[in-house]
Amino acid sequence: MSLFIISAPSGSGKSTLVTELRKSVPGLEFSISYTTRAPRGSELNGREYYFVTREEFERMLARDEFLEHAEVFGHYYGTHRRFHREAEARGHDLLLDIDVQGARQIKEKIPEAVSIFVLPPSREELELRLRRRSEAEKMRSEEVIRNRLETATREIENYPAYDYILINDRLEQSIDTLKAIVLAERLRGSGRLLGTEEQEIVDAAERCRQERAGEQLKRVLATFALPASGRR
Repeated sequence: MSLFIISAPSGSGKSTLVTELRKSVPGLEFSISYTTRAPRGSELNGREYYFVTREEFERMLARDEFLEHAEVFGHYYGTHRRFHREAEARGHDLLLDIDVQGARQIKEKIPEAVSIFVLPPSREELELRLRRRSEAEKMRSEEVIRNRLETATREIENYPAYDYILINDRLEQSIDTLKAIVLAERLRGSGRLLGTEEQEIVDAAERCRQERAGEQLKRVLATFALPASGRR
């Protein structure tokens, strides 16, 4: 059983990637986070998130019910421990969609967890995506967009702590790459000799290893005025 962590700045397209991954990879369970923020648009309790009050969340914290938790934009988010237990009991892999704070907590508790960081192709593209989202949600606010871009820059500084870097430039290609990462980790754990197609999957995943991200990563970081070394 593998535990996969996927993180990304808001607006990087992570939710779409996760949705498509879950459609195409069997035996991969998804942990629905708990949050204290209010539902948006057509969101439903138990589908996108479990929506609880701040008081309820803090009671759960006091009972040590969360595998990880963080406060983001003034709201709590957390992964309940039961999702990990239940996936393990079924022999399934578990996917966590969490921010850099939560990812750090998971890695401290479960070092073998596989972490994936999704990047936009540039700061300019991220700003464009955030503006489109704001217009769609009828929440257009220059202050909100500016704050999210600043938060994105701080989050991206943490990229060296992740095993894989996925630059979400072309959606279909990014979906295929994310799928390759998950399948490659399963193949590595199988301990058997790989066939040609299986080896191609592993090779595709290896090209996204953080230490092999290379020039494309440098170009993305430069648009955020960040050095290629980042921080841990």
